[in-house]
Amino acid sequence: MVAVRVLLLLGVLLFFVAEVSSDLKKKEDADVVVHLGQLVVRSGIRRLMQDIDCGGLCKQRCSVHSRPNLCNRACGTCCVRCKCVPPGTSGNRDLCGSCYTDMTTHGNRTKCP
Repeated sequence: MVAVRVLLLLGVLLFFVAEVSSDLKKKEDADVVVHLGQLVVRSGIRRLMQDIDCGGLCKQRCSVHSRPNLCNRACGTCCVRCKCVPPGTSGNRDLCGSCYTDMTTHGNRTKCP
């Protein structure tokens, strides 16, 4: 009878410990936030990631584009994925590396402006 009570008590303690650890994992997952137009990253690896203002950089990059809304949308996607926006309003794509230059649309056109 005493053994059953001890086992039941251990089971309840194990349940609460598992519940607390799963709550910690949920909190860690909730710390990563990405806003459209601006990348905001909050997590334990924040120091390893570069903080970059995608909204402002893309607005500057697409300022003289013939279709600025389309350019801003594509630039924002590329900025969030590659963490880079080339300087100037056109060209200089090589400065962001292969992530930026190799990204294509479904029609195999270059995606990043």
